[in-house]
Amino acid sequence: MVGSMALFSLEDFFIKLLSSTMPASQIMVIMGLSGSIIFLFFAIVSKQPVFSRDLLDKHVITRTLADLFGALFFVGAIVLTPLSSASAILQGTPLAITAGAAIFLGETVGIRRWLAVLIGFFGIILIVKPGLADFNPLSLLAVIAVICLSARDLATRAMKTTLPTLTISIYGFGAMAAAGILAIPFYGEFIWPNFGEITILMVGIASGVAAYYLLVGATRYGDASLVAPFRYSRLIFALLLSILILGERPDLLTWLGALIVVFSGYFIVLRERNIKNVKN
Repeated sequence: MVGSMALFSLEDFFIKLLSSTMPASQIMVIMGLSGSIIFLFFAIVSKQPVFSRDLLDKHVITRTLADLFGALFFVGAIVLTPLSSASAILQGTPLAITAGAAIFLGETVGIRRWLAVLIGFFGIILIVKPGLADFNPLSLLAVIAVICLSARDLATRAMKTTLPTLTISIYGFGAMAAAGILAIPFYGEFIWPNFGEITILMVGIASGVAAYYLLVGATRYGDASLVAPFRYSRLIFALLLSILILGERPDLLTWLGALIVVFSGYFIVLRERNIKNVKN
């Protein structure tokens, strides 16, 4: 899980780096199509279905659309706002999933976890800073991305388990490419990348695909309650990259908000683990 989070952070970093010379829409199209082709290759080699009637299930369609808009808004947040703050806001996704599971899936969420969710959302407010002089409206892109990615994960929970992971991955990366096409009017015409940009793109694609594989392995074969807390290591890697290489300097409210979000999410993970242990 830690390796997966490190590679996802690298992918975000490369997107941020490339966006200074290449339209974000082009980055999404190239990375999305490349990821789809790679997973398509693995699906064919392992003789897993590329097309299935299960893909027409409403939960699969919801997941794909949520993936599309999640990529659209999160890449926008990475490109247009500091990587450190966008990554910190992204850590609110588990909080939104907990709230969404209670509201839309009927899962039981106790008062302690609801309180942790509310405290975590307060941490996000500190990072976004609405109403203050240094409020950046574009930081709301990351907030919208959190909502979309939470919807994606909730839809994944409701999907049939018969649909292979590789098949889902093909369409997940395809959704990223579609997001790039939708974003063309906002980021301008495509350019012909130079050797350096192609190299960064290739490393970014490799990071994203490898991160996804490690994530699937960690969640499928590891104890969920033990693995989940390590998701927050993504913020550590993102902060290191943004501070040491990009020269970003998060302010006190961003640091405080990030800590609140992480500890709130960590509390929810521990609480869910304790509840499972009691049931067992």
